[in-house]
Parts: sequence; structure tokens; C-alpha cells
Amino acid sequence: MPKNTVFKYLKFTKNVNLFFVFILFWWFIPTTQAQQNVIWNTQSQKSSESMPVGGGDIGLNLWVEKGEVYLYLSRSGTFDENNTLLKLGRVKLKFSSDPFEGKTFKQELILKDGYAQIDGSDIQIKVWVDVFNPVIHVNVKSKQKITTEASYESWRFEDRITKGKENNQNSYKWAPQGLVKTAKDEIAFENNGIQFYHQNKAETVFDVAVNQQGLADRKAELYNPIRNLIFGGLMEGKNMVSAGNEAGTYLSTPFQSWKLKSKMPSQSQEITIALNISKAGIQNWEKELYSIKRNSTQKASIKWWNDYWKRSFVYINSKSELANQSSENYQLFRYMLGCNAFGKYPTKFNGGLFTFDPQLTDTALKYTPDFRNWGGGTHTAQNQRLVYWPMLKSGDFDMMKPQFDFYLDLLKNAEIRTESAWGHKGASFTEQLENFGLPNPAEYGWKRPADFNKGMEYNAWLEYEWDTVLEFCMMILETERYGGANIEKYLPLIESSLTFFKEHYTYLAKQRGAKALDANGHLVLYPGSGAETYKMAYNSTSTIAALKTVLERLIAHPGLSAKQKSDWEEMLRTIPPISFREFDGESGRKSTIAPAKLWERINNTESPQLYPVYPWGIYGLGKPGLDTAINTYQLDTDVLKFRSHVGWKQDNIFAARLGLTEEAAKLTTAKLKDSGRRFPAFWGPGFDWTPDHNWGGSGMIGLQEMLMQVDGKKIMLFPAWPADWDVHFKLHAPYQTTVEVELKNGKIESLKVLPEFRKADVINMIK
Repeated sequence: MPKNTVFKYLKFTKNVNLFFVFILFWWFIPTTQAQQNVIWNTQSQKSSESMPVGGGDIGLNLWVEKGEVYLYLSRSGTFDENNTLLKLGRVKLKFSSDPFEGKTFKQELILKDGYAQIDGSDIQIKVWVDVFNPVIHVNVKSKQKITTEASYESWRFEDRITKGKENNQNSYKWAPQGLVKTAKDEIAFENNGIQFYHQNKAETVFDVAVNQQGLADRKAELYNPIRNLIFGGLMEGKNMVSAGNEAGTYLSTPFQSWKLKSKMPSQSQEITIALNISKAGIQNWEKELYSIKRNSTQKASIKWWNDYWKRSFVYINSKSELANQSSENYQLFRYMLGCNAFGKYPTKFNGGLFTFDPQLTDTALKYTPDFRNWGGGTHTAQNQRLVYWPMLKSGDFDMMKPQFDFYLDLLKNAEIRTESAWGHKGASFTEQLENFGLPNPAEYGWKRPADFNKGMEYNAWLEYEWDTVLEFCMMILETERYGGANIEKYLPLIESSLTFFKEHYTYLAKQRGAKALDANGHLVLYPGSGAETYKMAYNSTSTIAALKTVLERLIAHPGLSAKQKSDWEEMLRTIPPISFREFDGESGRKSTIAPAKLWERINNTESPQLYPVYPWGIYGLGKPGLDTAINTYQLDTDVLKFRSHVGWKQDNIFAARLGLTEEAAKLTTAKLKDSGRRFPAFWGPGFDWTPDHNWGGSGMIGLQEMLMQVDGKKIMLFPAWPADWDVHFKLHAPYQTTVEVELKNGKIESLKVLPEFRKADVINMIK
């Protein structure tokens, strides 16, 4: 309960006992109760004004429009033949009388328990997803007896040719090879329910990419996750029967609907939508679908969400409205991440499970609700990393597994690709990576010189950008340090990713001359890339920082043999040093971190010269060279020119890591302020799509780093925190440590560190 509400109430009561009851309630209320629910008191006008609801690996967009309740259905892993991440349709609820025709309307996202509720004067509709079973529940209760009509609406009732920019939703993007078609779904009434599914054909974009990239002779060995994939579900209603079909148009997309209707008016109605994904053939898919438990109670799901909010939180109470919005939207975005806790696939940076009709993001894109920019099965590592880094400090280690397994599943394909292209060992993971481990075929390039190496992407932005996998390797190592996770199965992935750099840059050096190393015994990391920005780079700083840090952490892993440890120590000695350059400061020339030793051109607007600050932590508070890192942030003309809070920009994180409180606060609150859409955390499109998940992720990281930073066993509290922002937070630190702090009026009022002996490692840095 907000403090001002408590005081207003107490002002009008003379009951002393009640006074103390309220005081106890206020101070000792469980932290999950502090969640601020999202409440709307008017209906929505369109799908962009929807509310995210979900659990397990299912996401719903829920809204009420003209008295009718709508749901978009999404689930992790529903990739079609073209690698579009297809929605599973739309559901519409219609009632015999408009339950919201009066002024009474309330739609509420109840964060603590992970569900949504819609109330009218005579009706209550609860929408929740079973966290542990792939089932969506819609429960209707009415004071009056009403008839409920539930329609399953599909725009994939027939084959659809995708043309022009619409192909940005799939892996062909701007370079389709012939006609690209989204195949129709199979939809039919079954036993008074509606069954719907999409079944991929044997030939998919996987086959196109394999042939394009010269791997046809190794095709039988390659992992193919989309061949014969079947996904869909079954919608049923208690005492409901089939009620025929209708056709219509929502916005600019035609659809057909299959309707269920109550047998007779009733005061209650229960609708379930069970979902299934399989590669075992349609008969097995159906068998699995009908075996899914549908009659589970909500109790286990509520407990999961309650525990989720107890695990970690950030609540700000400040005179700054932007500061308060930052913590509220931090929580809302973390809710959205929690909806894919158990997904087979990582949460996509470009919309996650909550995209809506694309013309409401860009009026020129009058495509189906399946559209999202930058592809469905394409996982862009520079963006994906920002969705997953914040999960360390929020303690959501289990939710990082889909991202780690994504790379592990693709390891063999990446190693085969390396061997086929260059004849050496190691896994080559590219930046625009398909869910089958090969470069995106459009980014790989169709109009390539005949003699261009088949391992390379013919792309000015992506060429020689191999190092982004190392951030995920580091995350894996960090889950062991933070949460005590057993990471043994991931060690081959980490080792193979490192092996590629050793083998490949030795290979390239020997193509140029007789020596594999430079005069100082270092690898020559050329050609390389400083993110997508500094191209044809010689000794890229982001690559050097990544290799050095991951190698040091791997060498410290207790599971390595003496031989493994010796080999990695030898590689570590070959990593070249970071380069520097100078810029004019107030008192003369100042040393700054250079993006590379040399480079040929600038292609994008990233600042990889600050990656040694974040994520790699080579420079930072209490470490040597802090002044050089601050000079880089403040004086480097490229860094200044590229600075922004939009999308995947991480300037707010750099500022926090460097202890620049004012800058960190300004940029982080700009990131985490209300999105401008009805749901405050639907940011975007930024550089990608809406809702922009790497926008939200980088905002989360910035807020976390303002509150708490770690260096070895050292825990630094409030390293970049405005003293006049009261806050109550709980975050996770290395060595299975949790830190819960209340700061009021610039002073720590309570500090709880578990295990307690770790309190000795805490440093209060509030100024």
C-alpha cells in the first residue's frame, strides 16, 4: 500500500489499535505485495493497446475492444518452413449482452500472481496460463445468465504469398529465392472443440541455407530443428458446442473464424486452450495434445509467480517520477521475461512473445500479426545478450538455460561449418545466427564472388564478427559463480568457441606468411570486427577483452584437467594487449581505449571501445585505468556521437560501471520511462521491433549496475545511485549470495546479506 494512502486513512481514524495494525502492515508487508499492478479503466481501441499475460513458455496479448475480449496466442519455438515465428491464432470472446456497456470497466494485470482479470458491472473474466502445463485458461463469471461465444480466428486459413518487406519476418528477408509462401494451417471442429495446427514440410529454409553455404555433402550430419515440426492446439469450452464459421477482417488482415457457443445461458463459463509442439508426426502430436492435463488448479502457477517476485525486486520511492517509473517498468519487463521461463528457445529480442499487428508499429506495414522485423528463427547475438545478462543479478539462472542450450544444440553444426570452410577446428558462430546454427542466408549473401570463401558472410556489417558467442560463454561461467550451477555440459561449447579464434587466426596468419604470431608472440586478430561498427579491424578491443576474460575464467574452473589448463594458459599468453588513442581534454591530451589497433571503416553506431568496461569488467571502479575508461566515455568523439538511450544502446550501463551517477540516472530513466504505448514496457521499435526486449534488458542492467556492482568477492552498494532516491531492492551476487537493502534519505536503514558471512565483503558507496 502506498504510504500516502496509509496516512490519509490514519488521519481520519482515532482507533489507536487500528493505527498500530496499519503500521505493522505497512512495514512488514511481504515485498511481493509492493508490486504495482497495471490497471486500465477503459477499453482498448486496437491490439497495440494490449496487456501481456503468460507463463511457462506461452505469451498472450489481451485486450477488450468494443465489448469483445481478444487474445493473441504465442508460444516459444513455433517456427514455420521459412523460419517465421508464427502466432497460434487469435481468440475472441463475445457475450449475449455487452457486459461493459455501462461505465464500469476494469482490466488489471495482477503481477504478484501472474494473471489478468477483467471486470464489468455484472461480469468477471480471469485469464491465466498454467506455468507447468501448456494450457491457457479463461474463466468467466457473471451475475446474470449469459451466452458466451468463443471464436478461434485465423489469418492462415489459406496459403499466403509474402512479398517485399513482409519477408523480414522470415529468414529470406530482402533476398527471397523465388516465391515465398506461408502455408495454411489445418483447422477443424473436433468433438465440440476447435483443433488447429501448422505442420512444416520436409523441405525448409534449412535446406536452402545448407545448399547456399556449400554444406550439401554434410547435410545428413547437421541438426535441423524445423523439419516436420508440428505446432498448434485445441480450444474447448465447458458445455459449449460448435456454432459454425464466419469471415471478417481485423485492421487490414482477412480472417476466418471457427465458433463455439454455450449450449444454454449460464453464470459461468470455462474455456481452455491446450497447446502442443512435436516432431513425431500428426498422430503422435494429437495423442500428446489430448493427454495434456487441462483441469489443473491455478495454485501451483500462483506459487511460482510469488516465488519469482520474492527472488529479486527493485522498488524506488523518489520525488522523481522518472525514477519511480524506472523501477515499475523494470518489474513489468521482468514479468514479460518470466512468461518464457521454460521455453525451448530463448526469448527473442525483437518482440518476445508479445508482438501485435505490425501496422500499429509502422503504418506502412499492413501485414499479418505474424510479422516482426529481423526474423523469427534468426537470433542476433548482439541483441540477444542484453535480454539475458540482467538475469544474473535478478537470480533468474534457470531462465538462462534456453539461451545456453540454443548454442549447445548448434555446436556440432558450427564445428562442421568451420571444418568445411577452413579445414581447422573450433565452432564459428556468426552474428545473424539461424536456429540451425548457420548464418542467415540473406546476410550470408546470394550475390557473392565465385571465389569468396564459403565460411564468410558477404556482408559489410557482419564480416569477421565472430566474438559475440563469448558473451554467452561468460554468462554460462557466471551462472556457476552466481548460482552454483553445474556447467559441465557446456564446457565443450566454451572450449570450441575459444579454439576457433586460436585456430582461425593462426590459419589466416599462415595464409599471409611463414609466422603464425607477431614479434611479441601474440595472435594477429586480423581481419576482425569491433561489434558491427569498426570493420576490417586489426586487434579489435572487444575481441581481445572477450578472449582474455573468458580464458581467465575458464582456467579457474576446477573441472579442467592439468593438460586443459596448461593449453588454455598458453593461449592466454598469445592474446594481444588492448590499444589506446588520445583525445583533447580540458588539461591537454588524454589517453582513451581505442576500438582496435587499426580499422578500415565505421559501419554502425556501437561503442565497443567501452566493452572492456561492460560486459568484460577489465576497467571499472577500484580498478587500474579507471581514468582512461572515463576519458573514453567523456572524450572519444565516436562514443559521444553514438550516445543514446534507444534500443540496444548501453551507454547507461557504461556510465553506471564508471560511477558517473548523473549520467547513469539520466540515461537509465530515459530507457525505462513509460513506453508511450498503453502498456508501459512495450518499448520500441528502436532499431528492431516492438516490444523491444533488448531495450528493456539494457535498462534492467543499467538499474542493477547503479544499485550494486561486484568485483571478485567485493560487493559495492550504490556505486552510481542518487542519494535522494529511496529504494528497496534485492539482487543476487556471486557465490550464491543475495543482498537486500533499504535506503532512505541517503542512509542504509536495513541490510540483509545471505549467507551472513558475506556481509563482510559489502562496501557502501552512497555519496
